[in-house]
Amino acid sequence: MIPRQYVLMGLLGLPLGCATTPGDVRLRSDGTPLAEKCPEKALEVMRYLRLYVGESAWIQLDANHSRAESITLHDGPIESVLDQDVGTLEAPLRLYGRVWTGGAQPVIRYYEAQFLKGKDRVPICAVARLGFGQLRKRPESKPGTAILNSPRAGVYIVDEFR
Repeated sequence: MIPRQYVLMGLLGLPLGCATTPGDVRLRSDGTPLAEKCPEKALEVMRYLRLYVGESAWIQLDANHSRAESITLHDGPIESVLDQDVGTLEAPLRLYGRVWTGGAQPVIRYYEAQFLKGKDRVPICAVARLGFGQLRKRPESKPGTAILNSPRAGVYIVDEFR
């Protein structure tokens, strides 16, 4: 097993930055995003961090409203908080991504992670999910928003966004 400090030192040699430009994602007619490849840089970083496709952990969807009973998400940027370790990412790490609320349930894609003690963000590819329709928007959700019954979801490591 490679000590975490060596993994992080290896990452310092990589040119980091925004993994993708989420605003460039093409949308379906209902406002949900089309498939999107995970950038090579993010795939390389995830290999270093030992983040494997399908690994998951619990997150607080909105860092500004953690532990609330329900939550309202808006189209656009999102900052979430990791509640459990995944791979070499240790909770409470920050995840940064984008929300699309156009369909029956929001689509949440994460493009970056930020270690609490560091200022640099590293590129990753992950999505928020819940089973059994638990991430469905409540009927009173207005356009551009998604009111959810739970402030938590699972975050899953992916190698492309579908």
